[in-house]
Amino acid sequence: MKYQLTDFLPTTKKELEIRGWDEVDVVLFSGDAYVDHPSFGAAVIGRVIESEGWRVAIVPQPDWRGDHRDFTKMGRPRRFFAISAGCMDSMVNHYTANKRLRSNDAYTPDGKAGMRPDRTTITYAKIIKQLYPDVPLVIGGIEASLRRFSHYDYWDDSYHRSILADTGADLLIYGMGEKPVRELVRRMSAGETIEDCHDMRQVGYLVEMHNAQCTIHNYLAEHGVSDSVVELASHEECAKNKKTSAATFKTIEEESNKLNQTILVQKTTLTNSSPKLGEVREAGRGMQHNYSTLNSQLSTCYVVVNPPYSPMTTEELDAVYELPFTRQPHPKYKGKTIPAFDMIRWSVNTHRGCWGGCAFCTISMHQGKFVVSRSLESILKEVRTLASDPEFKGYLSDLGGPSANMYMMRGKNQELCAKCKRPSCAFPSVCKNMNTDHAPLLEMYRAVDALPCIKKSFIGSGVRYDVVMHRTDSEEVNRTNAEYARELIKNHVSGRLKVAPEHTSDRVLSVMRKPSFALFKQFKQTFDRINESEHLNQQIIPYFISSHPGCEPIDMAELAIETKRLNFQLEQVQDFTPTPMTLATEMYHTGLDPYTLKPIFVARTKDDKLAQRQFFFWYKPEERRTIKQFLQKIRRPDIADRLFAGDNMKNSSSKLGEVPKAEGYVIRHYEQERKQFFDKKRRKK
Repeated sequence: MKYQLTDFLPTTKKELEIRGWDEVDVVLFSGDAYVDHPSFGAAVIGRVIESEGWRVAIVPQPDWRGDHRDFTKMGRPRRFFAISAGCMDSMVNHYTANKRLRSNDAYTPDGKAGMRPDRTTITYAKIIKQLYPDVPLVIGGIEASLRRFSHYDYWDDSYHRSILADTGADLLIYGMGEKPVRELVRRMSAGETIEDCHDMRQVGYLVEMHNAQCTIHNYLAEHGVSDSVVELASHEECAKNKKTSAATFKTIEEESNKLNQTILVQKTTLTNSSPKLGEVREAGRGMQHNYSTLNSQLSTCYVVVNPPYSPMTTEELDAVYELPFTRQPHPKYKGKTIPAFDMIRWSVNTHRGCWGGCAFCTISMHQGKFVVSRSLESILKEVRTLASDPEFKGYLSDLGGPSANMYMMRGKNQELCAKCKRPSCAFPSVCKNMNTDHAPLLEMYRAVDALPCIKKSFIGSGVRYDVVMHRTDSEEVNRTNAEYARELIKNHVSGRLKVAPEHTSDRVLSVMRKPSFALFKQFKQTFDRINESEHLNQQIIPYFISSHPGCEPIDMAELAIETKRLNFQLEQVQDFTPTPMTLATEMYHTGLDPYTLKPIFVARTKDDKLAQRQFFFWYKPEERRTIKQFLQKIRRPDIADRLFAGDNMKNSSSKLGEVPKAEGYVIRHYEQERKQFFDKKRRKK
């Protein structure tokens, strides 16, 4: 289908003129290129606002350098400015786990790097507050969501205040933004101000306390808040004491994963000496909210985060996908490719949310742990829409979500779910209250494949094999799940099936909140058996992580041995990257398990991480020497003998004094370092 320029949200003044508009209600700034597709958050929020009858413009990847003309070209909006850093956190987008600058950006035309600033939300906000200090500002998206409370920042190795304090934003919308954005628009259309909307669900805002005698609880009560409130340890307390930080994270995580949550508040003291605050003050001079009356010495503020809305219904999610998306990049990118769009162009998102609760994953803190699924009718309609594209060849690259096989899965007894505060419904085992029936998924696969326009549908999203292998009390469900495994492997694997065991050590997997590696081996046996019976030549591709908190070099050495035994030469691997508001990041920052407050081993330095990562590549000749040297240094030549049995290099058991130091790489004495690490922790206790 050929689209007109007016089928997209306007991105320039000229496009406003074409529509006959002299002003808009909302200007939305995005760190991503504008792709008018339901997989791109800025497009979704723009279309939701549009559906309420407001005029909305989007400014993708504005130039934050120079004269800031991209921030003024749409003029002053009638209602508010909005900011999303994009589909990825800007720091993850820019830097590797070793803090090296990435050479490309999948959400930018032709993958060009450098089109968005570090900490995009903060940078855009400061510019907007400088240019339009009296216009309300709303921030959202994954970057803002994961920074709504005080948090550890890996990239500058420091403890940061809530992003509300760094931006001066009037409102922060966290998580999936459709419901709060729609309510915000409706209430402002009815004459309410942005401050009137502080009682909305799923928002955060900043309160300045002018009266030293007034508590935040009294303040909220005076403003009509009757719900229960949990006051977290202050930013300063968390920054000063790692035990306090860890305990506070536990509270945040447990509250954030409840069906019925409470209001969370966190105190922070802002001063003139704070560089970030000084910048915000300068940028927001003349503001009529939040920072307008900050005194010259100290200002006590509270971050207030309201509970979220109940999960979207299937009907509500279907309605989002019914919005008039063109499902194409904006015409301004003609002749260029946007890698992120190319990756998902022929895919269909079937659901949102994930109840896996992995320690290193941000999904439950952003999309939520409660799965919301689209109806079969909505999915089939989107497939037919894709098939109408002249470039469609009949192959779907993916039918899935955060975890491909959680479609239509929810607690059987929602009253039990309402009382539960488990961060994971899958660890240490799949909850007995969880409905793990794959029948709706089987029906959906077969309905899609029955369409005349479809030659083949593949599952590109990761599959939770522990959910597939889970034995329930119902033999019918067990038979269905076994049938699903066969259907998946026989008909929906494009040669390679992605799964994520993450590690082979059950001790490390327990820290990650992942199932035993024995379950992966069972699934692999099932995969191999079905491949053989169906005369297929397919591969299973496992994902693994190194340097995760709790993982020691010995664990990685054993991983190498185990994966070699299974005939894997690993490709899908990564070093652990600490991202805000995850359990693993809190462990990395504090060296403590927030749920026990006991010390946990953490690989922090570049050398420590390299010592672990090298074991992924045991099969490469250039890595073998350093691996052998390391194992000899920690007095475990037996592991080298097991790993390199039959190797034609020199005997791995050569004397310690004869081992040369690898060029440019410091081999640490692991056992001594580990002892020192835990001795230090004990002394602190």
